[in-house]
Amino acid sequence: MKLVTAAEMRELEERAAAEGRPPAALMEEAGLAIAQEVWLHLGAIPGRKVAVLVGPGNNGGDGLVAARHLHELGAQVAVLLLAPRDEDDPHLRQLVERQIQVNQLADESGLSALDDALAGADAILDAVLGTGRARPLAGVIAQALDRVSETRTRPGGPRLFAVDVPTGVHSDTGAVDPHAPRADVTVALGCSKVGLHTLPGAEYAGQVEVVDIGLPAAAVDALPVELLNARWVRERLPSRPAGANKGTFGRVLVVAGSKLYVGAARLAALGALRTGAGLVTVACPASVQPLIAAGLSEATYLPLPDGGQGFVAAEAAVEVARALGDYDALLLGPGLGQGASQGAFVRQLLCSLPEDGPPTLIDADGLNSLAKLPHWWERVSGRCVLTPHPGEHARLTGRSIAEIQDDRLSAAREAAQGWRQTVVLKGAYTVIAEGDGQTASNSRATVNPYANPALASAGTGDVLAGAVAGLMAQGLGPFEAACCGAYVHAAAAEGLRRDLGDAGLLASDLLPELPRTLRELRSL
Repeated sequence: MKLVTAAEMRELEERAAAEGRPPAALMEEAGLAIAQEVWLHLGAIPGRKVAVLVGPGNNGGDGLVAARHLHELGAQVAVLLLAPRDEDDPHLRQLVERQIQVNQLADESGLSALDDALAGADAILDAVLGTGRARPLAGVIAQALDRVSETRTRPGGPRLFAVDVPTGVHSDTGAVDPHAPRADVTVALGCSKVGLHTLPGAEYAGQVEVVDIGLPAAAVDALPVELLNARWVRERLPSRPAGANKGTFGRVLVVAGSKLYVGAARLAALGALRTGAGLVTVACPASVQPLIAAGLSEATYLPLPDGGQGFVAAEAAVEVARALGDYDALLLGPGLGQGASQGAFVRQLLCSLPEDGPPTLIDADGLNSLAKLPHWWERVSGRCVLTPHPGEHARLTGRSIAEIQDDRLSAAREAAQGWRQTVVLKGAYTVIAEGDGQTASNSRATVNPYANPALASAGTGDVLAGAVAGLMAQGLGPFEAACCGAYVHAAAAEGLRRDLGDAGLLASDLLPELPRTLRELRSL
């Protein structure tokens, strides 16, 4: 499902006008679709009381058209104008002609009409600002939305339907105004908006329903950002031919682990195996290899020189580089530690990657060591997937965590373009961005549809790294592998969440769930 920013939506509307579908035609389609969604969610419409809050721009116009159609379906409609509308507004005139109740809430004295409309209402339609929000909410609009939120807290309160985005939710970033109401359903017009799938906006959107309003299909298809879904992933999963052998499904070299972090290497290796990789080799300090092997009998091993106290030596980079030719993917970083020898090892290895070598996934301590190399992206020439959480992303970019979280999509896309690599910005609604040489605003990106607090547990990122590396070894390109791995990992966790709840999920619980999730996706 395509996602748009406010600017991209304006461009789509301009494209529609150029192709003979002016704003008035789009508004008519939008208003009818909104009314139909209200009908579908409420059931029988005749006699239902619907309060329609209307703002000053096109979002308000959509609300006026929806009010007319709801009236024609038999609803008792009350329209509340929270900002002046042109007296010649044809949609407003049609409401007056049909004797639909219209009240102008120009100041606080008009709020009593709102209270009357909300009393006993079955539904409220928020058509106030939509994607047009440009400043903090204040005045009559803020007061009216506060009353809407208060009304909805009462037992049996009305359902709230938002047009395009709930008023006060930033359509691009998901930032939320203090006066923003929480919708039960958001009716997204033409395309869903990025802010509806980014926290905190996603918590205010409720159920997002995308309706067709007649935007040009080719222009929509060309949009660069998508919300991942099962179909997108299923179409890209590697095939599993009956006559295959372990070489068919690729070989992964996992460079991970130390005396302090034995589990990270195990989880990463098993993540690759559980997503279908044919063979996984763990390259780790020789002194740690028996500890890892005690709980991981399915892998082979490449013991590396020990730099002391169970950490890899810097000179081990030569041995790993020499072995790379036998593998289809490299996973570097989980549990290596951040000491001087480990940092030198990581930087030496990454700077020696050939352009035509296997794709590399860099995670955890691999990222932390890389962040200490100035202008590292000018020195690493291989094809890489970087999987930072916000803290690691901050170290790599020099930006604050708050700045990154304020606009996760832009943060991931700008980093991917600057580094010319694939970036997986982990967290609720993980963002995957491809660095393809275009501008950040035109680069391909996806948003994972899951936000699962059960994944806030040590080691789940190691499993994700292994899953992506395993898919790369099976032939998926870095971007496709990152998207599919992130989706499968999150979908597996979602299944466990239904059984276990939000707390107590262990990273190892994910491992047997990964092949089950893959089986379900392939059977769709």
